[in-house]
Amino acid sequence: MADISLIISVETVKIKDKSVLLFDLDGTLVDSAPDLALALNRTLLDLAKPQYEEQVIRRWVGTGAKVLIEHALSASLKKDEKLNSALVNDALALFLKHYKNCLSDHSTLYQDVKKSLVILKSLGYRLAIITNKNTAFTQPILQDLGIVDLFELLISGDTLAQKKPHPAQLHYALAQLNASAEQCVMIGDSKNDILAAKAANIDCVGLTYGYNYGEDISKYQPNWCFDTFAELLAALKR
Repeated sequence: MADISLIISVETVKIKDKSVLLFDLDGTLVDSAPDLALALNRTLLDLAKPQYEEQVIRRWVGTGAKVLIEHALSASLKKDEKLNSALVNDALALFLKHYKNCLSDHSTLYQDVKKSLVILKSLGYRLAIITNKNTAFTQPILQDLGIVDLFELLISGDTLAQKKPHPAQLHYALAQLNASAEQCVMIGDSKNDILAAKAANIDCVGLTYGYNYGEDISKYQPNWCFDTFAELLAALKR
C-alpha cells in the first residue's frame, strides 16, 4: 500500500488568479511582420542579396533583429556558421536604419487586442511588455498603435545583456514590479517566451497565431494555450 503521506493534493492553478500579465510584443500583440519584411528586403537589396516573400520572413521573426539578419543571410532557419561577422554587422546597421523609417507603415494590432487590454487593465491586472525588439522601436510602435499608456513597464531586447529565451528579462520584471513569480503569467507566441518563462519559474500562455518559426507552440507545453486574443480575455475575466 502506498504511503498516504506521499499523496499530495495540488489545486490546479487558475489563470484568472494571476495579477501581473507579461506580454511579448511581435506576434502576440502586434503583427509587425509586414514592416520587418519591408525593412529586411530593402537591406538585402542594398547588399545585392536575394529578397524573400513576407511569408518566408515571418518564420524568421521572434529572436531580435540580429538573428533575423542571420536567418536572411543564411537563407535558412538555421544560421550558417560560416557567415562573415562584418557582413552581419553591416546588414544589421542597414536594417535598423530602414526599419526606423517604416516602423508602423503596415504593422497592426491583432484582432481584439486593444479592447481586451483596456478591459484587463480595468479589471485590475498589471500589464507589462517583455520583448526582444530594441527600445528605439518598442516605444514608438506602441505609441503609434495607441496602447503605450496601458503598460506599467516596458522591457526591450537591449534593456539587459540577455534576452529571451534567457530568463533575465523576466527576473528583472519581477524586481521592477515588486511581484512574485506566482503572481505573474508570461503571454507569448514563440518558444522563446515559453522557454524564458519556464526558466524563470513563471506560468505561461502560448498563443497559436504568431511567429513560432512554423512550429506548434503547444509542443513547448505552456500552461495554457489559446488560438485568439479574445479566448485569452475570456479566460482572464473574473
